[in-house]
Amino acid sequence: MTHRFHPWFGREFVFVDRRLAWEEDRVSFVGPDGAVASLPAAWTDIDAVDPFVVIAAGRCPFRVADLLAVADLVDASRGRGVGESVPPVSAG
Repeated sequence: MTHRFHPWFGREFVFVDRRLAWEEDRVSFVGPDGAVASLPAAWTDIDAVDPFVVIAAGRCPFRVADLLAVADLVDASRGRGVGESVPPVSAG
């Protein structure tokens, strides 16, 4: 369990399977009581560590692709098309 705020953070469990459930990537495992439980795969270390995260080492929280995606969302919310440039501001 890698989710910092989960009560089982840092514990290891026996993996059962991984599947899409409720439109979410989930991991099933044998819980402390012996019953099978599931939780979001993102809360575990089932996937390899992202190389960007390793190299950035906390110094850069955003990837260029992520920032461009946010900029496109902002443009779309302002009624501009994706990738359209912002008009220049006149110095007056």
